[in-house]
Amino acid sequence: AFCTHHLTRMGLLEGFWHHEYWLPPGATWEDLKGIQYPQPQDLLLCIPGTLLLITVRCIFERTVALPLGRRLGVSDKLRTKVQPNATLEDYYVMMGKTPKEGDLLSLAKQSDLPVKKVETWFRHRRAQDRPRLMKKFCEASWRFTFYFTSFFSGLALLYDKPWFWDHTVCWMRFPQQPLPPALGWFYLLELSFYCSLVVTLPFDVKRKDFKEQIIHHIATITLIFVSYCANLVRFGMIVMLVHDASDYILELAKMLHYMKWKRVCEAVFILFAVVFIISRLVLFPLITYYYFVTKFQLFLISCMINAFLMILQLLHIFWSYLIIQMIFGVILHRGGGTKRKDARSDTEESDRSDAEDLAKNQ
Repeated sequence: AFCTHHLTRMGLLEGFWHHEYWLPPGATWEDLKGIQYPQPQDLLLCIPGTLLLITVRCIFERTVALPLGRRLGVSDKLRTKVQPNATLEDYYVMMGKTPKEGDLLSLAKQSDLPVKKVETWFRHRRAQDRPRLMKKFCEASWRFTFYFTSFFSGLALLYDKPWFWDHTVCWMRFPQQPLPPALGWFYLLELSFYCSLVVTLPFDVKRKDFKEQIIHHIATITLIFVSYCANLVRFGMIVMLVHDASDYILELAKMLHYMKWKRVCEAVFILFAVVFIISRLVLFPLITYYYFVTKFQLFLISCMINAFLMILQLLHIFWSYLIIQMIFGVILHRGGGTKRKDARSDTEESDRSDAEDLAKNQ
């Protein structure tokens, strides 16, 4: 029975790694013998890598970001502590944080309190659960540090590569392309980072685009894994660099927002919007469609990569819409128009000082 199970498992593995799925027509794994090419088992290092990055992040936030935030004037507002009330607390935990009008009347009767006091209790209770400004600053500082380091490290690794400037060279002699160790480690670092983001999502500040963030992280992790196993590292490096180009600017804008450096924050956010739209709506589709879809032989894994790239592109369009909406919100606010809440604010019920993230308070 053991032998049968073992043989079945081996057969499934061989079927999974069949060259017709992972390599273009006519190529086999035999063609890669004697070449230092990516090994799928290398990616298992992302498990300790993820744990290491989470540990580094905790140390960074406590020893660097927190003291830095204090020195730069980031401070948490004092919040009114609610009076203990078992009835209202049970409803808050079990039924919801914002009771409807009928429920307010019922809760007021049960608690023997005026409706206005019940409303005030829930408002203050929600405020207690909202993330502190310093927590937001520490998170943004960590992401800024990683994205900044990642982008410029990637740029340093690729600037002297001919295939970085002429993307058609990406496919020259593919898949017989040796993997430089530095690119392998860069890939592992990126995979570990996105895995760490997924692990810490439940503990991080929850944003309104929480679901989109999960989809983005899963799509990114899948693309990194698949492109590495298929030896599409050159193409993957270019795609990752295009993504990292705007991320650190956004995190810097958030930090400036939490520091209340209004004008500088506004300028940096506009820079982010320009870089984001150019990199995600111009360069990304050009690289993925023109240089990957039209210039590269299609096979099973490349079709799968195309599908996930399309998911990312749809997210880019969605976020670009929100960014443009935010910019128009700033213009309308300055012109005395109706105030808009930032479409990517941290939570629905935010403090007026820090809740209407970036756009409204610029």
